[in-house]
Amino acid sequence: MPTGIIESLDHEARGITRLDGKTVFVEGALPGETVEYASFRRKPSYELARTLHVLKPSAERVAPRCPHFGVCGGCSMQHLDPLAQVAAKQRLLEDNLRHIGRITAEQLYAPIYGQPWAYRFRARLSVRFVAKKGGVLVGFHEKKSSYVADMRQCEILPAHLSAMLLPLRELIGRMSIRDRLPQIEVAVGERMTALVLRILESLDAADEVLLRDFADRHQVVFYLQPQGPATAYRFCPVDGPRLSYLLPDFAVEHFFSPTEFTQVNHAINRVLVRRALSLLDPRPGERIADMFCGLGNFTLPIARAGASVVGIEGSAELVGRAAENATANGLHDRVEYRVANLFTATTESIGALGRFDKMLIDPPREGALELVKSLGADGPGRIVYISCSPATLARDAAILVSQKGYRLRGAGVVNMFPNTSHVESIALFEQDNCSGL
Repeated sequence: MPTGIIESLDHEARGITRLDGKTVFVEGALPGETVEYASFRRKPSYELARTLHVLKPSAERVAPRCPHFGVCGGCSMQHLDPLAQVAAKQRLLEDNLRHIGRITAEQLYAPIYGQPWAYRFRARLSVRFVAKKGGVLVGFHEKKSSYVADMRQCEILPAHLSAMLLPLRELIGRMSIRDRLPQIEVAVGERMTALVLRILESLDAADEVLLRDFADRHQVVFYLQPQGPATAYRFCPVDGPRLSYLLPDFAVEHFFSPTEFTQVNHAINRVLVRRALSLLDPRPGERIADMFCGLGNFTLPIARAGASVVGIEGSAELVGRAAENATANGLHDRVEYRVANLFTATTESIGALGRFDKMLIDPPREGALELVKSLGADGPGRIVYISCSPATLARDAAILVSQKGYRLRGAGVVNMFPNTSHVESIALFEQDNCSGL
């Protein structure tokens, strides 16, 4: 079997080595290691491989905390020290800016990171009835597979949810629709935990009794979702606290439905919002745009600082929730929400919104290509860009810098998903004629 010295990690946390001029991506290998590997896919310019033996381990290699690591697809970096994970993600951001955007940030911000375990307050768990494995499986998919991992615990879920995996298997195994219940969506709020059951058939009376008993014993709230996310409704208990998360620094509480998008890591989200507001520096009298605003994660803190905010979002349902939250927090007089598809933004459509002093952009993985292309000569003097994809951030940054007259003042990573290869980042852009921070 071939051996190789690992140079770096790619965006999926695979080790990179070279063989006869060909790049080899090696699962389970870390930078600086010498490994023996076996290729399972060969292409003319690259190969995909698995680590067979670590001949010279990295000093940053650690024993994975979870017994399911390597089989379960929920994590890919538990074998790397948590601080080294953050450093690897920072390098990936820098590499993307350099190689895709052809730019370098004037300043590298200190990375945002925190507790690497029990942080995941949102999750989508798959459910499968597998008779030959003794019944129902509940968990994440196996790595690169449609099979559900045989999970008995999960180190990245809060402890009470990890402890609930086996009871959930037993519960669903006793239900009449055990083979017609493919998914459980989990959402943890400040005062309650919601479990959304995706059901392909109606419950019978015995199923309803089982769910009510489970909800009472485990102190959870069941929702039923017969079709798309908008059909989810609270089943039991009917009354009680709503899902919400707090941003104490800004005296803001966001209410949300369990199927609506929120950040999975509440603790890191608090630090991210604080960093974003520090960079944006909203002030009374300013008019600020919050693009891809969702249910107002950044909008309401900006408004709390005294600025007038226009939140733009493509989902009418999320805009409705955002407006409710603005009212609930007493900020409706400073916030205006609009429904618009920012993926089809044009100079005319963005110009019609009026001039903004500053802008926050928080797009999904696809980035904000059409939005940044549409910014005119009177565009906002300062832009804070939150990204969940270093590649699309680098692409959009290149346009802002090379075509729109902005400077990339700073950039840094946010470890929203510890033990995974997911990289969240934040960047600050300013027009050349603006003073620095």
